Amino acid sequence: MMTVRATAQDARDPLSGVTVADVADPGPPEAGWVPVDVRAAALNHHDLWSLRGVGLPADRLPMVLGTDAAGTDPDGRAVLVHAVLSTPGWEGDETLDPARTLLSERYPGTLAERVWVPARNLVPKHPDLTWAEAACLPTAYLTAYRLLFTAAALRPGRTVLVQGAGGGVATAAIVLGRAAGLRVWVTSRDEAKRARALEIGAHAAFATGERLPEQVDAVVETVGEATWGHSLRALRPGGTVAVAGATSGAMPPADLNRIFFRSLRVVGATMGTRDELVAVQEMLVATGARPVVDDVLPLSAAPQALARLAGGDVVGKLVLTVGAPARREP
Repeated sequence: MMTVRATAQDARDPLSGVTVADVADPGPPEAGWVPVDVRAAALNHHDLWSLRGVGLPADRLPMVLGTDAAGTDPDGRAVLVHAVLSTPGWEGDETLDPARTLLSERYPGTLAERVWVPARNLVPKHPDLTWAEAACLPTAYLTAYRLLFTAAALRPGRTVLVQGAGGGVATAAIVLGRAAGLRVWVTSRDEAKRARALEIGAHAAFATGERLPEQVDAVVETVGEATWGHSLRALRPGGTVAVAGATSGAMPPADLNRIFFRSLRVVGATMGTRDELVAVQEMLVATGARPVVDDVLPLSAAPQALARLAGGDVVGKLVLTVGAPARREP
């Protein structure tokens, strides 16, 4: 089967370690796992971090990349793959399991013609969503849902600032926030990305670090060092910065005086639960909102797609298809 694997790691040149190759189906790694024939898989920054050597030990190479997929189970049913793997017998929030892992960290990931997952990690795919749209949900849209509605506990009418418009989680937060009745503000260094954010639902767009008209209830933070100070200054007293990434660096000044003096909350999230994946799909179906897909390419074009992701030349999600011709989403 065709796979996209990390065969080497280089912090400065992560793309040098990407290999597209046909390999034998490894079969189930553990009892109770089932195969999913992948129809579409979305790319994430997690794939680039793995190629840089972050979160994926070198002794596990080669490793099939990918945490997002939609496909068919052994009975031919259309499914989404929930990529957060808790230990057998774990009860409750899978992301809180100290021994949990993600697909492509300990077990082969989703950038392949077939992926094996625990049967409990499958979610029925709603027919209203295309394969490409469904493949966007398990990482970016699940993470955005958790940041907005679990970590920040936002409700209709509240204001959220989304840092770094254009990224997968940031774009998902715009789409979901607007659909939920939030007032959504965004930032970006790029004027074209600010304009695109307004097109997909943001109420206002600002240059990175720009002073806002008023303080906000919550900030969705996936950029890290470059925007952290602005995120804290943007919050009203008692507000929440919900963190799910640090693409510009993970060691900004903490500014603890501001955090405790203004009673700010800093809440982290790694993806979300299976129940939240069910909920975000139901939300999209009920509201008519849809994931923003930048482009759809064949699985064999993964190196080029990863290069675009690394270069920041993306608004929304890049999706790879298996067994179907590539096409650009309208």
